[in-house]
Amino acid sequence: MRRIELRLANVRINFVDRDSAIKWIEQWIDRGMALPHVVYGPEGCGKTAWLMQSAEVLRDHGFEVIYVNPIEGSFIVELGIEKLRNKLMDIIREATSQLTWGRVAWAVIDVAREAIKARVRRLAVIVDDAFQVIGLDRAAIYVKGLLGLLEHPPANYESMIAIAATSEGVSLREIGRHSWSDITPIWNMPKEGFEKLYKQIPGSKPPFEEVWGLTGGNPRMLERLYERGWNADKVIEQLILDREVTREFIRRWRREMEAVLSDPDYLWNEGPRELANELIKRNLIIYGIPSRDPDQWVDTPPPEKDEELGIGRYVAWQSPLHREAVRRALQGLM
Repeated sequence: MRRIELRLANVRINFVDRDSAIKWIEQWIDRGMALPHVVYGPEGCGKTAWLMQSAEVLRDHGFEVIYVNPIEGSFIVELGIEKLRNKLMDIIREATSQLTWGRVAWAVIDVAREAIKARVRRLAVIVDDAFQVIGLDRAAIYVKGLLGLLEHPPANYESMIAIAATSEGVSLREIGRHSWSDITPIWNMPKEGFEKLYKQIPGSKPPFEEVWGLTGGNPRMLERLYERGWNADKVIEQLILDREVTREFIRRWRREMEAVLSDPDYLWNEGPRELANELIKRNLIIYGIPSRDPDQWVDTPPPEKDEELGIGRYVAWQSPLHREAVRRALQGLM
């Protein structure tokens, strides 16, 4: 398998690790799909890198591939039918200039249907982090549209793969109310694989164990640290702003937040659901973590519990830096 080249903070790196995740793609190639797969995990955990590598694997197996990521404005359109390829590319170019990426996400389903009708035999549709641009309340309807490609195609096909990825806990809850997809979690990178990524970052840097303790294997947090000269305080300050960890929010939930910082499972066992919802909405935690059975995870699951990284049995901070952002905001009121 050719390892694709990616960019991390404008540094060229090679795709590393995630071998188990690639095996999921290979199994779908061999067995096909009955339902679309919705893959969810912490923001910045490496879903996009895995999906872009997956697109390479799918092309090697004779699939025509449509991949779009509206949030990052990235795309891969590998369609043999020039008319359809040009149609989608025109919509993408218009979206890039007018910031109307929601239209692209819906157009992907329409173009995929036309491709099947035109007798494309092997087709993969990968929609990465699109729910924000189409509206979280419409996430389930979008997944149903992907299901329609599998269950009610306009013509017969040999193999069809449909994947949607998200880090939005709110959209996941909406999707989970229906039986229109298989929902599969993915976690931050395991330690050994993350170290391979860390070693590709040039220049002097903190010891790996220190970086691991700050990021918990989250590539986005590694990128943020590198961009800010390995200054964790700057990353934490930006997270406080980005996640709207305001003084009003902290003041309201001060006592409960102290409990969550000590043990994220407090939210599952006895904490107020309203607080859990607020932390989910701000993309600070992952709530409702399933069994650690490796067969239920895309790649390596998180440990059952890890106090240093802020991982509980049912609830976890998206990364240690996310936890520290809340801790720092809380300390500011003391």
